[in-house]
Amino acid sequence: MARHRGWPAVWAGLLAAAATAGAETIEQTLEVPVQLARPGGGTVRQPMLVTLLRDDARGRAPYALLLHGRPTQASGFARLGRVRYPANAAWLVAQGFTVLIPTRVGYGLTGGPDLEYTGECRAKDPARGLAAALSESRQLLAFAARLPSVDRHHGVVIGDSFGGLAAVALAAEDLPGMAGAVNFAGGDGGDFSHPDLPCGPDQLAASFAAYGRANRHPVLWVYSANDRLWGPHLPQQWFAGYQAAGGRGRLLVLPAIGANGHFVFNRGSEAWHGAVLAFLGGLRLGMHDHGPGR
Repeated sequence: MARHRGWPAVWAGLLAAAATAGAETIEQTLEVPVQLARPGGGTVRQPMLVTLLRDDARGRAPYALLLHGRPTQASGFARLGRVRYPANAAWLVAQGFTVLIPTRVGYGLTGGPDLEYTGECRAKDPARGLAAALSESRQLLAFAARLPSVDRHHGVVIGDSFGGLAAVALAAEDLPGMAGAVNFAGGDGGDFSHPDLPCGPDQLAASFAAYGRANRHPVLWVYSANDRLWGPHLPQQWFAGYQAAGGRGRLLVLPAIGANGHFVFNRGSEAWHGAVLAFLGGLRLGMHDHGPGR
């Protein structure tokens, strides 16, 4: 999708053509082999489950890499199953993307050791836990480059909660084809038993500033005014530090969503669809190059 005034019409034209051709969203489950370093030494080698959704009437399409969050309780890891984000993934397919959703190592049906632990409350180290997620993302995109439905030269990363933090980190790297990222309620150290008081907020602020200094791609930050993990003020402070350090992007704080706006990605989609479409419309995603069947 080129950066020009006519992008909505181009995008709408693609969708209309796909609908005319009887387009259908296809969901597949892939096993992607990954090799990851253990924080204490050694290597983990195992398959990672990935949910792929695509439009069967379209050939190669820009990728949307969706990164899930991290449960606040140990019992939540297994309950993730195979991460799907069905409604949001289908919406992204309708916008012209091939969607890739990894269930990362240590989570759900992928299983394996927890490589994303960021440390005790008083000694949080976000970079320690993000190393595995960033490596998995790079390995997944290298694998996906061989798939006939993925345009490896154009794509976006979208993350939810801990995945949102990972999306900001990836926007500071030279990820193949990445044009931008969306951070939904990103952070680390939250605990619903201590609402609005996450562990290590200063360490996280320093991490966001470091990603701002190294930033390569614009990031849309989306939070809700009643996020009960981070509270009403920390996301604005984190973004201000990120921007002051050189990070490009925009912060969107939505009104309160339900009882806990931390779940804005899944429960507040109508509130953010327009802003995300506008953000994607300003990126160079090559959408006009991918008509149905191409």
